[in-house]
Amino acid sequence: MSLPFGWSVLTLDEVCSGSLQTGPFGSQLHADEYTDEGIPVVMPKDLVAGRIVAATAARIPETRAAQLKRHRIQVGDVLFSRRGDVARAGLATKSDEGFLCGTGCLRARPDRSKARPEFLNLLIQSPTAKRWLENNAVGQTMPNMNTEILSQLTFRVPPLSEQQQISELVSSWDAAIEKTERLIGAKQKRYKSLSNRLLFGHVRFGQRNIKATKSLHWFSAPSDWQVVEIGKVAREVSALNSSDDGLPVLSCTKYDGLVDSLGYFDKQVFSHDTSKYKVVGRGQFAYATNHIEEGSIGYQDFVDAGLVSPIYTVFQSDPKKIDDGYFYKLLKTEKLRQIFSARTNSSVDRRGSLRWKDFARIHIPLPPLDEQREINAVLDDAKREIVLLQSEVKALKKQKRGLMQKLLTGQWRVKKAETEAC
Repeated sequence: MSLPFGWSVLTLDEVCSGSLQTGPFGSQLHADEYTDEGIPVVMPKDLVAGRIVAATAARIPETRAAQLKRHRIQVGDVLFSRRGDVARAGLATKSDEGFLCGTGCLRARPDRSKARPEFLNLLIQSPTAKRWLENNAVGQTMPNMNTEILSQLTFRVPPLSEQQQISELVSSWDAAIEKTERLIGAKQKRYKSLSNRLLFGHVRFGQRNIKATKSLHWFSAPSDWQVVEIGKVAREVSALNSSDDGLPVLSCTKYDGLVDSLGYFDKQVFSHDTSKYKVVGRGQFAYATNHIEEGSIGYQDFVDAGLVSPIYTVFQSDPKKIDDGYFYKLLKTEKLRQIFSARTNSSVDRRGSLRWKDFARIHIPLPPLDEQREINAVLDDAKREIVLLQSEVKALKKQKRGLMQKLLTGQWRVKKAETEAC
């Protein structure tokens, strides 16, 4: 690909005029010096999506930080992970000024006569740069990066005025993504609150607002609701994979429930031999017997039949007694997750699992079937809003990636500025 007129090919060392530096060595800053207050020390875990996240950073006293002043962060510095996920990087903004570059990081300070920090951060976040960092890291057991290698990272760099225009254009996509993600967060918080109030009868529909309640150890329920064991409304199913029909293998996740394993993880994480796997049909539930305390339970409603590992428990409900949508939403609440955790810890086999016989004894609140369906419908509507917004964010991120690919390589050019500051 030809280089656009006015663009240059520069290494990171040239962009930073040699200003690449490693954080303090472990001998200079010990683990026992970290405190809950003081100056944040940025480590690789604190570099998220091109930014520095101060909330997760460990801290050291101001007096100790003063002794390490050469490692202080300035606005516009870009920090890189020195080990592990070497593609992690983050730009220091005004709120990060004065923090310390930690032992696990490398610091690049761009020469502003060659590159604007925001534009350099975009270059580093590009798939091309991330692949380069991952492919050029050294180390057998854990990838490592050093200033010598990092200095050779090469970019196509436009004039400063074009860098600014590209940064501002991409920033508008970031602003739209952040705004939508904040809205998703608010709606998810509302959904969680609404779920708890409806699923445990704290809020009722129509004329059903009966104030009397009956209390159990874990929850209370309206006096006109039943409280039953799961085994009274559902039964275990144990159908093994007896034929070679090419059924998809499913995995159970904490947040998304059952998913197509290959599609979700983008690699095979299950055994090649699925002859002993269990079949989970449409309208059936499954949970990871040894991980249910994390909330790993799912409802299968997207393929006619799939396979799950033998360590899963598969069950189905009695439609005459309980609505699947209500049941699944109840099982995914934090309250039920706490119950699963307690039952797992007290399990008789003490192997960190919750088998059907113990799972079936768990009590749940059970309103009349028509009320279950009303609750489910209201929560489905609320969930649909969140799903639509999540799809919007996914589309915005895809558009941003495509835009960056074109702009950062010069395939697309932004309108040239009328004037350039002298």
